[in-house]
Amino acid sequence: MKALGIDVGGSGVKGAIVDLRTGEFVGDRHRIATPEPATTKALTRVVARLVEQFDWKGPVGCGMPGPVKGGVLMTAVNLHPSWVGAKAEELYSRACGRPVRVVNDADAAGIAEMKFGAGKGKKGVVVVLTLGTGIGSAVFVDGRLVPNTEFGQMEVRGKRGERRAAARVKKDRGLSWEEWAERLNEYLASLETLLWPDLVILGGGVSRRAKKFMGMLSTRATVVPAMLENRAGIVGAALFAGSRVRR
Repeated sequence: MKALGIDVGGSGVKGAIVDLRTGEFVGDRHRIATPEPATTKALTRVVARLVEQFDWKGPVGCGMPGPVKGGVLMTAVNLHPSWVGAKAEELYSRACGRPVRVVNDADAAGIAEMKFGAGKGKKGVVVVLTLGTGIGSAVFVDGRLVPNTEFGQMEVRGKRGERRAAARVKKDRGLSWEEWAERLNEYLASLETLLWPDLVILGGGVSRRAKKFMGMLSTRATVVPAMLENRAGIVGAALFAGSRVRR
């Protein structure tokens, strides 16, 4: 079975058809720049364009940066305020002319890593963090997702954790790998105080450069880079759509 997975990010909206048996892309990935401002109207048009580019008629899943309850986006930290409380599934389904299932983007990445990546077969408490424009989190207990956690918003030194340790902060502030790893260590220590995870998986685009900073991290939990890297959001969104269709 196949499904189209779409990952809405702060800088780009990416999509690919995914083989749900293997987690592999079927054909090329397509990317369209995230509109500025990323209003509900502008973003739904971009997602509809992606679906049209693939000429896709099957299941569609879309990962969004914020908690999703009953198809409604509850917050919009890195999107236009018009998304707060917006009926995301309804808006996308109408624009695309077919049902679109919406899931928190970090949860999507976590679903993919637990199915095909670094979390496969892992028990206990597993935390998947997506380090990008912000910090997304997905928490699993014995393989079961605890949806819509927002540990990027956790306070560290009087600021939201993602304001201190997201990958975007390294770029914007021109931090060295050592300087950024120190911030990330501080964030992880605060997270461990709350959750005591057994395994932490670090994802997002920066996971492709894991060798630059992984050796500088010091945690009680085992910390590993994501295996699917920044493909995880697309794969997880597709898995979410496929599972919902089967139910």
